[in-house]
Amino acid sequence: MALLDIKNLSIYFGGVKAVQDVSFSLEQGDFVGLIGPNGAGKTTVFNAVTGVVPPTKGDVYFGGKRLNGIRPDKISHLGIARTFQNIRIYPKMSALNNVAIGLESRPSYNTVSAMLRLPYVSKKDREIEKTCLHYLDQVGILQYKDTEVGSLPYGIQRKVEIARAMATNPQLLFLDEPAAGMNTAESLELVSFLRQLHKDTGIAIVLIEHHLEVVMEVCRTIHVLNLGQMLATGTPEEIQKNPDVITAYLGERRRHDA
Repeated sequence: MALLDIKNLSIYFGGVKAVQDVSFSLEQGDFVGLIGPNGAGKTTVFNAVTGVVPPTKGDVYFGGKRLNGIRPDKISHLGIARTFQNIRIYPKMSALNNVAIGLESRPSYNTVSAMLRLPYVSKKDREIEKTCLHYLDQVGILQYKDTEVGSLPYGIQRKVEIARAMATNPQLLFLDEPAAGMNTAESLELVSFLRQLHKDTGIAIVLIEHHLEVVMEVCRTIHVLNLGQMLATGTPEEIQKNPDVITAYLGERRRHDA
């Protein structure tokens, strides 16, 4: 059984067909890229899987369970986490407290109980701090645990967001353009980081990224969307040589240059 199975997914916004009849699946431990020109429908697919937008047609299954109609928080509890194109952090809070927010989304932690200071909560707080430190260490930013996230470099902020997503204990992690805004050196460092994260955790990762060199370096399989439809699927080597993919990206570049 596939870990994630997307079947004939279509998403319409009024008369706009953002995603049309897209299907793909992945197994536990896969590292998959989802690429395509601007407006191809990549983030919309993420949003459908994580419950942010409902499918117009088609189905999404995770571990054999149909996700259609399930709320985003419930989907997170099932084992799917994500980051966003625009970093969603609490800039005035420390890195540790940002990660703790991810932990609090676990079903075992009751924020209301924490606010009321029920007897078991102080012990739970200590457990949460220990776990948060683990995830900060896992992404290599333990030294920033007490630093306000808004004062940290962009690349470190991205890692805080990834640590928070990891704190939900996912089986599947969606990363939406983690290299956005990074320079070449930061992008190369991200490649090394993502490889190590995947090696250490063994979780399945789906990566949306416009920095194609990042995708080609870390992903085993790449799916290419164009105008909301699946254009191609293959290994990095196959995708780089695919004439339809080359044409799609050349078309985007020409529109941008114009």
